Amino acid sequence: MGIQDRAEATAKNVEGKAKEAAGKATGDTSTEMEGKAKQGESKAGHAKEDLKDQVKKAID
Repeated sequence: MGIQDRAEATAKNVEGKAKEAAGKATGDTSTEMEGKAKQGESKAGHAKEDLKDQVKKAID
């Protein structure tokens, strides 16, 4: 399941970067902030997966 979760987090990051860029290009700060929020969600998802990997390595 970890690979799927990482892929979803990466997709959120890409979506966030696109929204942020669109917001900057159009001057729409709301869209830009939504993009940054998506990127934050992505970072949290990756951090969660990294933690799960560390726990698994410690157990094994």
